[in-house]
Formats: sequence, C-alpha cells, structure tokens
Amino acid sequence: MENTVAQRIEALSKVQQIDSELDAIRKLRGDLPEEVQDLEDEIVRFETRIDNLNADLGSTEANIEQLKGKIQDFKKRITYLEEQQMNVRNNREFDAINKEMEMLDLDIQVAQKKIRDNEADGKVKRDKIVNTKEALEERRKDLQAKKAELDEIMAESEVDEQKLLKQRDKATKHLDDRLLRSYNKIRENSSNGLAVVSVKRGACGGCFATVPPQRQADIREKKKLIVCEHCGRVLTEVEVIEEVEAAPKRRSTRGRKATAKKK
Repeated sequence: MENTVAQRIEALSKVQQIDSELDAIRKLRGDLPEEVQDLEDEIVRFETRIDNLNADLGSTEANIEQLKGKIQDFKKRITYLEEQQMNVRNNREFDAINKEMEMLDLDIQVAQKKIRDNEADGKVKRDKIVNTKEALEERRKDLQAKKAELDEIMAESEVDEQKLLKQRDKATKHLDDRLLRSYNKIRENSSNGLAVVSVKRGACGGCFATVPPQRQADIREKKKLIVCEHCGRVLTEVEVIEEVEAAPKRRSTRGRKATAKKK
C-alpha cells in the first residue's frame, strides 16, 4: 500500500531526526577519521617510495656488476694483446695492437668512472631508503595512537549508533527511492546536514528566508511536499510561537488621583 503524503512527510522528519543524532555522535570523533585515513595514505606512499628506491638501487648495483665484468674482459683482452705484441712481424702490426690496447685502457677508465658515479648514486638511494624508513616508522606510531583514540571513542558510541542506524533503515522503508535520493542530495549540499526543517517565525528553518502565508497553509495541510523556494529544503511543519505579554498592567491614573483627594 502506497504511503500518503502525510506519512511520507512524517517519515522524512523521522529520518532527519535520526540523521541529526548520528551527526552529533560522529561529530564527537572530530577530525580523527580523516587523520587516520591521511596517515594510512601517507604510509602507503612511503612504502611505495621504499619499494621504488629498492628497485632503483637494485638496477644501480646490477649496472656496477656489469661494468666490473666489462673491465675484467678489457683487462683479459689487454693481456692477450701484450702476448701478441711479442710476436709481431712488423711495425704496422705493433702499432695496431698498441692502438687497440690504448683504446681498451680508455674503456677501462670510462667504466671505472661509471662505477664511481653509480656507487655515489647508490649511496644517495640508500640514505633515502633509511630516511624514508625512519619517517615510515614514525607515521606507523602516529597511526597506532590515532587508531587507539578513535577506537575508544567509537566503542563508547557504537551501541547508540547501531541502534540509530536500525531505526533509520526502518524509517526509510516508508520513502520511495527517488525521494530518499533527493533527501540525501540536499543533506550533502547542506552545511548543517539539514534537509528537512520547519517554519519558524514565518521563515525557513534552514536558510531563514521568508515563507509566504499561503505556503505555510499548504504545509499545515500536509497534502503535498513543500520545499523552500530558496534552499530547496523540505518544509514539514509550521511552528506556532505564542507571544506572552510580559509588561504588567498599568494602574489607572484616575484611581491614583482619587486616592490623592481623600488624603
């Protein structure tokens, strides 16, 4: 059976009441959930950075070993050429072997320079890994402390929160999906989390814009959903504020004059 407009308005008001209570509970947590999330994200970034540095360091060390291997090959070739130089038949062969040995000696010098550069680069990367690991350990300690603080707060309010969530699920069953989506969207765009408000002193309880008398009458009838023309919040009721006359009644001036004559 489809709910009447009045029932849907009542359900909306109930959901808003529950959400406001949930907001109050979650407000007690302050920025802790965001701080915990930020620390977790930062830890992931540090871990990724360490992995990347280790991978780069591995490549650097592999380059060093490769260069050392080349130097050994160059030296072996030089030793071989020195032996061949003893058996040359003419100056042309001697000069050719000598030229190749000079080139190999230059190749060795270039490889040794590259090794020194790679070793310096490796030292920088090792220092970065050490520093990043120290920062990572500090963040893990901070995360542990923040989580403990958050868990303590959540433990205190968990029972109440779960109870309210069950009540919310029950209340939302009286709302169709489209209306519930609209309600949630208004709440997301609202700074105070209010999507359903009442009319107070002739004004919207959310944005305080004036609500015309005819719209107030429509709100009281509850025959259709009325929203604020300025902020889009749902207006569910019109609060009546009785004005009490605070000033005491003044005594009659005539009475005071009559008293004065008798005296």
